[in-house]
Amino acid sequence: MAEAANGYDSSSIKTLSPLMHIRHRPGMYIGRLGDGSHPDDGIYVLVKEIIDNCIDEFTMGVGKRIDITLDAGSVTVRDYGRGIPLDKVVACVSEMNTGGKYEGDAFAYSIGLNGVGTKAVNALSEKFTVRSTRDGRFHEARFERGVLQGEEEGETAERNGTYVAFTPDGELFPGYAFKSEYLEKRLWMYAYLNSGLSIYLNGQLYLSRRGLEDLLETETGEDKIYPIIARKTPTVEFALTHSDNYGETTYSFVNGQYTNDGGTHLSAFKEGVLKAINEFSGKSFKADDVRDGMAGAIAIKLRDPIFESQTKNKLGNTDVRGPVVAAVRDAIVDFLHKNKEVAEVVMDKVTRNEQMHRQIQAMKKKGQAAAVKSKLRFLQAVLDTAQVVFKKQLSLLYLISNLHLYFGNSPIVLNIYLYRLLRFYHACEPVQHSGIFSKKSADLSHICNFTRSRCRIPIIFFIVIPATGT
Repeated sequence: MAEAANGYDSSSIKTLSPLMHIRHRPGMYIGRLGDGSHPDDGIYVLVKEIIDNCIDEFTMGVGKRIDITLDAGSVTVRDYGRGIPLDKVVACVSEMNTGGKYEGDAFAYSIGLNGVGTKAVNALSEKFTVRSTRDGRFHEARFERGVLQGEEEGETAERNGTYVAFTPDGELFPGYAFKSEYLEKRLWMYAYLNSGLSIYLNGQLYLSRRGLEDLLETETGEDKIYPIIARKTPTVEFALTHSDNYGETTYSFVNGQYTNDGGTHLSAFKEGVLKAINEFSGKSFKADDVRDGMAGAIAIKLRDPIFESQTKNKLGNTDVRGPVVAAVRDAIVDFLHKNKEVAEVVMDKVTRNEQMHRQIQAMKKKGQAAAVKSKLRFLQAVLDTAQVVFKKQLSLLYLISNLHLYFGNSPIVLNIYLYRLLRFYHACEPVQHSGIFSKKSADLSHICNFTRSRCRIPIIFFIVIPATGT
């Protein structure tokens, strides 16, 4: 009976195909959907998933150019890498958990991990076309909403590589439109991270020669107070500088992927910078002293990275901490010893930050002390007033504990007193109380309407505020 009443029986259990699961739960694969008005909307993730495969080819030393065309809501992406093996073209773009990045050396440091990204783009596109070219032959497949419509193969004079064209499904992304500024920012991130890679968007070139150093140069401009410190090894690259601005600006990457939510590699980078400054100076600066005004970027290459979601915005590998901290610390210490003028500027900046933070803390303490003294003076004034009104020498504790006794004796005076008390604290909603004041709630209910404000009165005053609704 209960099962029938709830409408839950064996017919409620459904098994979805991978294609239908993607279309029913797209958020698991691309995050938010949206219409393109936000930089994290799904249509930009679709573009990213295709470009990521091109970046993997470049990382493996093939395919130094990517051509991207955006036209009336449709996107084409062409790389000049090795191309998908021709007999696996359909499987690689339509069968979940299929790909060449699980094991072996075909992709030593790849962004793609799960064999999911391109399949999600296919399933969420109104139309999707893929063509792979290898050694004078090609294989092309056409899909609509993830369903294969036709295939073609033959000879060609085209260069090796992979071509993908897709149009996001308007049913899932109603009214969508690509904003060029969002795409441009993503492409610049790819360019900075992959120095020497040429990316063209509708003919416009995105190219960086110095990698992360170019990134910080663009972001800091004339604000930086010393030349950018940059180091690059086969697996770790970072860049660092400071400005006189407040706060910190950081960028992090893994295997060519911009991790805008950071992760363990970014935490390790920050720790390495702090350790380097303290080791060089022989002091014990706090993290805020070093990071205030800092602009930094870290990129690592990692086998089997662990991301927190399919969108790969945050790295979770804990084993990267030690190597990254050591690499950053050692490189910065070595640089500062070899560049005394820059070292002086760095230490001056960190010292000024330390002094500023100490001054702020001192001001906070003074402000807190002044606030306490002000409240004590106010409480004393309340006590003095009460002593005059009631003509008794009362202690503050006695006054608070027995205030209800005077409601009948002098309600007008007490009402004025409480009204001023509440107004002094920008007062707040009455606090429900089950004690002796409940029956007196009507006495003050007409004075002020405080029920919609957030309570800011110290706890000591809670018991003297009449309850409402009793």
